Amino acid sequence: MQTHLKYLLLSFIILLTSFSFAQKTNNKFVVVLDAGHGAHDPGNIGNGFKEKNIALAIVLKIGKELEKQDDIKVIYTRKTDVFVDLHERGAIANRADADLFVSVHCNSWHTSTPQGTETWVLGTKRSETNFNVAKKENEVIFLEKDHEKNYEGFDPNNPESLIGITLMMEDYLDQSILLATYIQDNFTNKLKRHNRGVKQEGFIVLHQTYMPSVLIETGFLSYKREGVYLNSKKGQTDISIAIKDAILKYKNNLNLSFDESVITEDSNNSNEFISTYPEITFKVQIAASSRKLKTKPYNFKGLKDISREKKGHLFKYYYGSTSDYSKIKIQKEEATIKGYDTCFIIAFKNGEVISLSDALKTPSN
Repeated sequence: MQTHLKYLLLSFIILLTSFSFAQKTNNKFVVVLDAGHGAHDPGNIGNGFKEKNIALAIVLKIGKELEKQDDIKVIYTRKTDVFVDLHERGAIANRADADLFVSVHCNSWHTSTPQGTETWVLGTKRSETNFNVAKKENEVIFLEKDHEKNYEGFDPNNPESLIGITLMMEDYLDQSILLATYIQDNFTNKLKRHNRGVKQEGFIVLHQTYMPSVLIETGFLSYKREGVYLNSKKGQTDISIAIKDAILKYKNNLNLSFDESVITEDSNNSNEFISTYPEITFKVQIAASSRKLKTKPYNFKGLKDISREKKGHLFKYYYGSTSDYSKIKIQKEEATIKGYDTCFIIAFKNGEVISLSDALKTPSN
């Protein structure tokens, strides 16, 4: 009983702290929408369609829908046909302390065969095809003044340049992949578009941001049927709603981390704090990195109870392991105070990751 009261008290303190922080930021979830290219940079012009115009039309539609949500603030890197440097697009998001950065583009190829949608996150998983896509988008920097200074000698034509720029963003990779997955799922299941998947590569515009970020290729203008669709009001509306719905799903999933815990009455009619889910293990993910680190406190800002799991080419690092949801929320706050601002709660059932919404539906004891 004393343990439950302790967690109740600490959880109450956490809620007060998070409420104070929310007041300071007007309690807004900030989304930065980036329409690729602009002005003297038309992007690709497959079949005569202009990427810059289609991307802008889609972004403005996404923003209009998101702005209907009272708790969301939308910021645009451009709302008209102007050119914005890639480093400035990221700076806009960073200055706003944004929660998400979403960049919208249209694809093209040297043949008319490829079609479909794909969503990119910043990562180190490379292939020649992926490199060529990133190279095409990154070469925009040559249209910018002082690009040598702004990008510290970065060469879009050199694959090795892409490796270094991705390492800084690994902490945000899982969240970026989550949003990208929601977007691709909507394109595939709701719009019946051909799914080219969630992919990783070194896009400069994603590297410049310090939050979960995605770059969406909404289709191939070089594939005429797809170009006609993307250039139409219907196509632009379809795509924008699919992206908007994915952003809202991502936001709502994050909000579950601070859901109110369940208060029930016991047989003596006295309130007791209940938050244990015996079938679930909660952990706080604090980092994802290509580096294998010893799970010692000196590697994790003094935090103990660190575990490590390898997923693909990345090592994921977790703080805590408990079936008590109130305890894991406290541990998430501890990790945040230590400097892990992007940490988040993950739920496991039978060793497999499940969504928090499903985990919290599991009957508690």
